[in-house]
Amino acid sequence: MTRKTILDTLGVSKSTYYRWLNNKSDNVLSDLELAIIELCKKTKFRYGYRKIHQLINKDFSASKNTVQKYMQKHNSQCRVKVKKYRKTGEPIVTVENIINRDFTATRPFEKLVTDITYLPFGSKMQYLSSIIDVYNGEIVAYTISDKQNLDLVFDTLNQLPELTDDCILHSDQGSVYTSGQYQYKVKEKGIIMSMSRKGNPADNALIECFHGNLKHETFYLEPHLQSSNEIVSQTVIEYIKFYNETRIQAKLNYLSPIDYRLINNYV
Repeated sequence: MTRKTILDTLGVSKSTYYRWLNNKSDNVLSDLELAIIELCKKTKFRYGYRKIHQLINKDFSASKNTVQKYMQKHNSQCRVKVKKYRKTGEPIVTVENIINRDFTATRPFEKLVTDITYLPFGSKMQYLSSIIDVYNGEIVAYTISDKQNLDLVFDTLNQLPELTDDCILHSDQGSVYTSGQYQYKVKEKGIIMSMSRKGNPADNALIECFHGNLKHETFYLEPHLQSSNEIVSQTVIEYIKFYNETRIQAKLNYLSPIDYRLINNYV
């Protein structure tokens, strides 16, 4: 029995049938749509359509426009918005801005950038001091403390391995970095110091961006994590592990920092 015969028997017009068919199709999610929605949820809506496109195409063949369309359709777009902040502090002794916003490197530990950020999410203010490797954006050292002092930055600095090649460490003009004690420790490790110009947070943009990502992809995205100091510290530790080992970056050919380093034969 043909479709026309069935429609005639039921007294249904062609236009009504095709309208019903289209509406039915709209309500059925394809395997691709379901996979995109699941992937967005799995990554906690931290990725935009370009990164989701890279991941989804391991199992499906879809264009960026299709991925973007489905993400918009199901309200699964990236929910992270990076904000910048301005640091203050009177410098004691400053050094030349050697990095000068050139955030490129040809090998690990050629250029490092460091900074301190506030963690006002627990019962008491905490501070995160971290050092990022310009080569692959990997966090190579970090310390969490309830005091913003020299011990905080010394502990972070001492986590760096013994360096045999020239290395530049860049910071802003915060008082801990412009102190004579800190600069002496840096020179003692055979590292060359570089500093941002006063009132130019973009000179330190690489680490500023990381700290922004950390907060917006954890505490702002999941407010329940703003709890005890122990939960805040554990959240930061877990995020840094995720950031180094799992979180893909477009500038690293959609690899994580550690995967990028390993694929380029740096153990």
